[in-house]
Amino acid sequence: MTPDRFEDHAWKDIVPDDLLQIYAPYRRETYVGPNPALLLIDLYNMAYQGGAKPPLELQQDYPSSCGIYAHQAIAPTKALIASARRAGIPIFYCFGDTREQAAPQGVGATRRKMHKRDPADFEIFPEFAPQDGDVLIPKQRASIFAGTPLVSHLNILGVQSVIICGESTSGCVRASCVDAYSNGLHVSVVEECSYDRHELVHKMNLFDLHHKYADVMAVAEVMAHLDAMVGPRVQAAE
Repeated sequence: MTPDRFEDHAWKDIVPDDLLQIYAPYRRETYVGPNPALLLIDLYNMAYQGGAKPPLELQQDYPSSCGIYAHQAIAPTKALIASARRAGIPIFYCFGDTREQAAPQGVGATRRKMHKRDPADFEIFPEFAPQDGDVLIPKQRASIFAGTPLVSHLNILGVQSVIICGESTSGCVRASCVDAYSNGLHVSVVEECSYDRHELVHKMNLFDLHHKYADVMAVAEVMAHLDAMVGPRVQAAE
């Protein structure tokens, strides 16, 4: 996306003009970086529990559900994954590590009080079932990079940039974006494929990430880039 459309995103209705002026030095062209991999952050059952309802209505029975926001992201996320598979780029899933004795007591992704952990809650949501060749990364902290072999895998595969989506924008997505940037990777966040339990939190975190650490991009932009990768590979194989 060109610099003149840099702010053309979900936060347009909440960010005041004075804040846009303060953040004006961050304006730039946004793009998907070279040799990308797709990082799918916490697309597990717990985020979708209770169905497509406002999270506040689900809080008593499903306090970790993103409700309607998670369900709205299903179709664009499936389309993004399909595009990544056509392009043949590496795909990584992460999920919460629920193994007994895997971590000291009190270790978690955030400081939020959690209900009893059911391992089934942290299994990948069926709509996004991994396929042969995908890599599953169990994690104990918010970031997919923290204490996992991800960087080693990316280095071996020659990955130079990452495309990130999933939940939550303010938590594990944000932490993974910051760590990816800190490890020298170009970061693209897919707007329609990321979500949180509240739109205000989602939009403000996208805004901050976009200006400091990542390029927030529309799913159509990212898919167009990935689909353009298919042609050269087909020609090379012929």
